[in-house]
Amino acid sequence: MKKLKLIDLWGSITLFIVLSVWCVLGGFGHLIVSYLILGGWQLTSMIVHAYKGWFNAAKSPRRIYHWITGLSLVTLPVGSSIVLLFISPFMAAYYIWLCYKEVHVKMKRPLYLLK
Repeated sequence: MKKLKLIDLWGSITLFIVLSVWCVLGGFGHLIVSYLILGGWQLTSMIVHAYKGWFNAAKSPRRIYHWITGLSLVTLPVGSSIVLLFISPFMAAYYIWLCYKEVHVKMKRPLYLLK
């Protein structure tokens, strides 16, 4: 699990930085492709976490993030695409922070989960 979490964390960080630079250099067309690539990475990660039950306790930050993302995907066809265009970078940054916290806090100190 730890190796997969590290790959997830560093993959998210790398994609976020590389795709951000690519968007700045390439314009709006690159923005949509970047959202799809990074969103696909994070969605795959979320599915793996949900399937394995990793850090998915009730009312955990990851579970709340899963619900917010699910609601965003459901409401996308009814016009929330403009809102998601502006919110997505913040959601991606929050997801990276969430992965960092899981790897460097929770996995290093198992007693942290008992609080």
